[in-house]
Amino acid sequence: MNEPKTIYLSDYLPPSHHISHCELSFDIFDKRTVVTNEMRVIANNAVVNRLELNGESLKLLSLECDGVELNLEQYTCHDTTLELFDIPRECTLRIVTEIYPEDNTYLEGLYRSGDIYCTQNEPEGFRRISYFIDRPDNMTIFTTKVTANKEKFPILLSNGNLMEEGAEDDGRHFAIWHDPFPKPSYLFALVAGDLSVVHDSYTTMSANEVALNIYVDRGNESKCSHAMRSLKAAMQWDEKQYGREYDLSVYNIVAVDSFNMGAMENKGLNIFNSHYVLADEETATDHNFLGIESVIAHEYFHNWTGNRITCRDWFQLTLKEGLTVFRDQCFSADMNSEVVQRIRDVKALRERQFVEDDGPTAHPIKPQSYIEINNFYTATVYEKGAEVIRMLHTLLGAEKFHAGMDRYFENFDGQAVRTEDFLWALRQETDLDLTQFEHWYTQDRTPHLKVDEEYNAQTQTYRVSLKQLVPDSVSHNKQLPYFYPLRFALLKSDGGVMEQENEMLYISKMEETFIFENIAEAPRLSVNRGYSAPLKLDFAKADYHFLMCHDSDGFSRYEAAQSLALNVMDQMMKAQEIETHYHDAFGVVLADNSIDLQFKSQLLELPSIHVLMQMQEVMDAQAAVTALETMTQSLAERYKEQMLTLYAQLHVPEDSSLAADSMGSRALKNRMLAYLMSLKDERIITLCLAQYHESITMTDRIAALDLLENFAPQVAEEVLHDFYDRYQNDTLVMNKYLSVLAASQREGTIERVQRLQYDPVYDIKVPNLVRSLIGVFARNVKHFHAQNAQGYRFVADKVIELDAINPQIASGLAGAFKSYAKLKKHNKILIKKELERILKHEEISKNVYEIVEKILLADV
Repeated sequence: MNEPKTIYLSDYLPPSHHISHCELSFDIFDKRTVVTNEMRVIANNAVVNRLELNGESLKLLSLECDGVELNLEQYTCHDTTLELFDIPRECTLRIVTEIYPEDNTYLEGLYRSGDIYCTQNEPEGFRRISYFIDRPDNMTIFTTKVTANKEKFPILLSNGNLMEEGAEDDGRHFAIWHDPFPKPSYLFALVAGDLSVVHDSYTTMSANEVALNIYVDRGNESKCSHAMRSLKAAMQWDEKQYGREYDLSVYNIVAVDSFNMGAMENKGLNIFNSHYVLADEETATDHNFLGIESVIAHEYFHNWTGNRITCRDWFQLTLKEGLTVFRDQCFSADMNSEVVQRIRDVKALRERQFVEDDGPTAHPIKPQSYIEINNFYTATVYEKGAEVIRMLHTLLGAEKFHAGMDRYFENFDGQAVRTEDFLWALRQETDLDLTQFEHWYTQDRTPHLKVDEEYNAQTQTYRVSLKQLVPDSVSHNKQLPYFYPLRFALLKSDGGVMEQENEMLYISKMEETFIFENIAEAPRLSVNRGYSAPLKLDFAKADYHFLMCHDSDGFSRYEAAQSLALNVMDQMMKAQEIETHYHDAFGVVLADNSIDLQFKSQLLELPSIHVLMQMQEVMDAQAAVTALETMTQSLAERYKEQMLTLYAQLHVPEDSSLAADSMGSRALKNRMLAYLMSLKDERIITLCLAQYHESITMTDRIAALDLLENFAPQVAEEVLHDFYDRYQNDTLVMNKYLSVLAASQREGTIERVQRLQYDPVYDIKVPNLVRSLIGVFARNVKHFHAQNAQGYRFVADKVIELDAINPQIASGLAGAFKSYAKLKKHNKILIKKELERILKHEEISKNVYEIVEKILLADV
């Protein structure tokens, strides 16, 4: 292939024209759909008479300008554009195209998912529907008519409000939808199918009644109640917290099985991956319920932070995504436990974004260039972007932040804007100089903060020295120091907080020293409380044992536990003498009955294998696996009886409540069982087997299944067969089944994963199934990094195969090799061979090319 073109932010130019109104008509037939696009086009410059429209995989049937068909001299049709010459400054274009949704495995534009026609147009899918100015700064008012066979497709949906519906000849019918709000083409949506619907309603703070509808496959109606509750809670929360209310008369959600993303916020017609809609206690875990609540809210919040105000260009993606992730995180914290939610958010950041920041595809939250924009829907843009918004909230304070948000909504409603515009709105409400803060938008990598301390008992002064360690960028350029808030506390020996004038330090210099006077005793420093800034701490003198047992800030207590455990496992990997501080503190927490159960479960969780490997200068996957296994077993051996007692107290197999206490009980109970099963004790295996059979929740059943698979192969096969027979017709549950097997630490895992590709429940064209089987295997450190390179070859084969079907999913899978440059030489040689094989593939997409090329260049 020819080397793909790189797009640069610095090359941005406004569109030559804009489309004020667009009337679309979709005639859906078997094997083809005819799209008629009648749009009002207006030049933004008086001298412009040439128009370039985006379009891919389209069959052009006719082209008219102001009612006159254009001849071949008046336009040129290219592979990705339609170029028109000598058109009036203002005109009406009528373009008729034919598309083939049934053959669209990319799942971009209009495609067929099972028996449902649906769309996914963010970021550049609309150009697969019709020729258009397919960019976010072209905001258009859409009216859409959908026509299809009524028996096959009784439900016809699009954006906005339903204006008209009726019958046509030959058993067909139509529906006309109108969205009065201008929007970019990426927010256009259409659904046609034979669906069941769950109805509800919501009355806004202005007393407007909104019809709420969730459309699902027939038979899934009972699995929508949690999603509906979450939607109504999100609508109420946004009114209370941000003063934002819904602006149409109907809010529709459609759940589909084949979807590249989690969900899509199309105006008035959200299309969701069914994973984030359907749930009941029998088939969904507590984690699934929390995920649904979060994603439902996220897409709803986009109505204002994404739809009413959108991005000028795709380099501004974090403008809507970072802000909306922050909003959904705050919502989830209010709906559940604030400290547990904060821990979950930071865990996700470290698992995904820190790895990204440390690898060859590192980029700022506002990238300066890209080859394929789909590759920048990343943890950096989303999760790190949310942390940047959180720091702004902390720096300004809640009152001024919300005043800035009000100004943002008032000034930019109905516009496509930049991150600079958002910061301008906040600047109007504060005296803080945010110039240096903007480095968070333009610099990559994760900053470090080195902390040193000194207490002088004679003068009763305490000195804290801070040094910013700012890594060079991924392109090896020097980077500047950051400005950020650093929450802290000085703790007494009994765990109480020493009174201080401020609880916040404002960090802006490479090196700073802070002196505290009248400190009667040597304090324990609790720093970066609540994770006030997204950085890595280097605090050699930290008393993590004390902080794990006594810190009054829940997140800092969790952070101390993680740091202490990582230190011990680092000693294991280096074959050093093992300290017992973590094991001792673990026992203190285990015995403390005053701690909230969900929080206690988090406190007693060991760092993940992926976080552990980030500590290694040269990644040794097998050493990390061994250290984690050894640590788990040593804790189980020391506290076996206490863990068994706690398990017995918490195990209530008939409890399926989603109340916080019940969810906390299940979380802590299953944490205990996971430790205990590492002992491979027959008595404990019997407990685990009983939990599988007698529990009524998927949370308990899948936890038991996973543990039996990993630690009790002698009984696992029978249970796996039972699970398969029970749930084989439920795709969402089969995703869990495939994930358990793909993540298994047992020998022969790769061979089993290869066999599962041919199981009737698996379909390589369904992204959820690919992620559950192949994606999970690629994160299985033990088997992916096997010394015989079998894991590398298998995943590389799947990248090549998927690239021909769905490049977006293929490029995501290619990211499994991102740690390449940090691995041991033997592993690097093996991976390089596979990466070069992918790169030499003749039909490689620009999606995969961009990721693989960056990974290889990281080791040059």
